[in-house]
Amino acid sequence: MSDVRATESGLPIKPVYGPADLTGWDPVERLGEPGTYPFTRGVYPSMYTGRPWTMRQYAGFGTAVESNARYKQLLAAGQTGLSVAFDLPTQMGYDSDHPLAHGEVGKVGVAIDSLDDMRVLFGGIPLDRVSTSMTINAPAAMLLLLYQLVGEEQGVDPARLTGTIQNDVLKEYIARGTYIFPPRPSLRLVTDIFRYCRDHVPRWNTISISGYHMAEAGATPAQEVAFTLADGIEYVRAAIASGQDVDEFAPRLAFFFVARTTLLEEVAKFRAARRIWAQVMRDEFGAKNPKSMMLRFHTQTAGVQLTAQQPEVNLVRVAVQGLAAVLGGTQSLHTNSFDEAIALPSEKAARLALRTQQVLAYETDVTATVDPFAGSYVVESMTDELEAAARQLMHRVEELGGAVAAIEKGFQKGEIERSAYSVARQIDDAERVVVGVNRFTIETEERYEPLRVDPAIEEQQAERLEQLRAERDAAAVARALDGMRAAATGTDNVLLPMRAALAARATVGEVCDTLREVWGTYTPANVF
Repeated sequence: MSDVRATESGLPIKPVYGPADLTGWDPVERLGEPGTYPFTRGVYPSMYTGRPWTMRQYAGFGTAVESNARYKQLLAAGQTGLSVAFDLPTQMGYDSDHPLAHGEVGKVGVAIDSLDDMRVLFGGIPLDRVSTSMTINAPAAMLLLLYQLVGEEQGVDPARLTGTIQNDVLKEYIARGTYIFPPRPSLRLVTDIFRYCRDHVPRWNTISISGYHMAEAGATPAQEVAFTLADGIEYVRAAIASGQDVDEFAPRLAFFFVARTTLLEEVAKFRAARRIWAQVMRDEFGAKNPKSMMLRFHTQTAGVQLTAQQPEVNLVRVAVQGLAAVLGGTQSLHTNSFDEAIALPSEKAARLALRTQQVLAYETDVTATVDPFAGSYVVESMTDELEAAARQLMHRVEELGGAVAAIEKGFQKGEIERSAYSVARQIDDAERVVVGVNRFTIETEERYEPLRVDPAIEEQQAERLEQLRAERDAAAVARALDGMRAAATGTDNVLLPMRAALAARATVGEVCDTLREVWGTYTPANVF
């Protein structure tokens, strides 16, 4: 085992840092003031001194009824925003009664097939007073429109709806795999969402450009920043190419990163990401509005670092990870439950995860001052080094023709897979310590009874779909889907006829199938 420590990005960590590490370093150029360009110190002048970050707990399982009950429990416990997990069939654009959905309905999130399910999911939750994040990508337009329709049924003006759809399909081709359509029509759908929200849901964050899933797949912090921002650049270019002005849509862009246990590098990562994005938006795209240059982001603690062995230790890991996100200046935070490496979080575990955030916000002094690490020899040095490493990777993506071209060549995926393999080897060889796994183990583990999803849910959802199809106006659904097919074939905004179809109670699967007919589906190239 080497005596020289290195960061997760492979950059050397010196035993001692001092003034010489910042020789020639201009604090005005590199830092600025909080809330001003280049936003290294945070996107808002007061950060958490006025109010803490938004506390979200990612939740959703089984049916809309069960998930609705969990959301109400979390809101009663002091959560300040909702974060919705959808099951795999929903994420892939299949109805619960589709053959490919068998065995997966309600398993990793809530099953949403239609407006009927969405209505139940948010029943009794005032959508004009709750900010909702929805982790959905290829079918993001459908879930946003269903949310808007439910809000309108509650009497809420769409202009008052706040929240985020992930809507980041490019990272699906890189790291996660819940894509439907090929990259280029998928980009077209993203830009249609930008235009639709500008005109109809102006306070909604139209995309959450995600590095989290790349990190969970094995990306280093430098890769996470580089490939996420490269995807962001691709979205901006696509929106501008569709005729939109950068300052019209860029203020609603948001990002999503991981927080690991390596606290110092994570703080540096968040600061470097803000600085790179501000410079790119100002200098490459000519943004004039400061909000267009702000990298606002949600953070989730690192699920991949949680262990099934001695799961209570995950409480410590999550607390450190959450602290890293806060010291790095996140706008909202999800802290993982300690039992997530075993099964869906129990109610108690989900509450403890929320309490972790509340302790950070109300029992520590980290909210008393903005950017506590500013001027730190080690953090400022790490920030500069991580920025340089990320920019080098971004340059390689550009040399390949941009994010989509690099995806088609398998570049990002290959880089991440090599990093993941390296970490796995280090853990197997005990060069990297994982408490309770390869050191500090115990002979007998306490048994946990995991939360399980009732398999009868699949049958229940199928029955709901059968009833829906029998009750609705089939001719109206067909007309609406025909209108959407025409828009997808041409250049009109697809979301307008899509909204009409969903309002007529077309299912998510039917809407996606219509788009599959026009745009086809994506099959990844085997690059190895």
